[in-house]
Amino acid sequence: MADNYLEKKFEAYRNASVRRKSAISLSTLLKKNRSYRGYDKSCKVTEAQLRRIAEVNTLIPSARNRQALRFKIVTADSGADIILGSIRLGGALPDLHLPLPGTEPEAFIIICSTIPEDKWIGVDTGISAQSMLLKATEMGLGGICIGAFDKEHIKEAFALPYEPVLILAIGKPAEKIELTHIHADEDHAYYRRDGIHYVPKLFIDDLLLK
Repeated sequence: MADNYLEKKFEAYRNASVRRKSAISLSTLLKKNRSYRGYDKSCKVTEAQLRRIAEVNTLIPSARNRQALRFKIVTADSGADIILGSIRLGGALPDLHLPLPGTEPEAFIIICSTIPEDKWIGVDTGISAQSMLLKATEMGLGGICIGAFDKEHIKEAFALPYEPVLILAIGKPAEKIELTHIHADEDHAYYRRDGIHYVPKLFIDDLLLK
């Protein structure tokens, strides 16, 4: 009996230890969840992975619980090249012509709205996009929200029954991004130096109203 008791206690301790090691804090996910514009093309994102990412939408809030968003999964084998020809990345760094050749994303989730866009659809889209990107980060991937794309072309090319409002690119990040802290009166624009992408973020004291 004593041996069995000790065995059970050890098993419980081991399971708790595994859970502690595997847990990822929200702060860690938020820091890793950056807007990546370059990806490792040797890592192929599958339809099953994109489905897992899109599945977070069965759990998140929705204004008035309308749940008006729908999602189109696109992989390298199902039209990624169509999307690549219709989007723009790195608008603040036009001279770099991002993504760099050989680092283009090859997996996407097109977010569509079943009703005309209004302020609540904007809220829902933001919650949905951030939640999906956090899930991608948890899975060891990364992504970026893309609002600059030819909506009519995308809708027609994929025979979408609803209006596309945002596109997420998903992949294995192939670039280094670092956060820097600035005050409210400093330049907010992201920039690149020595191959590193820097993203300025305000200090908490500049965000809190006095």
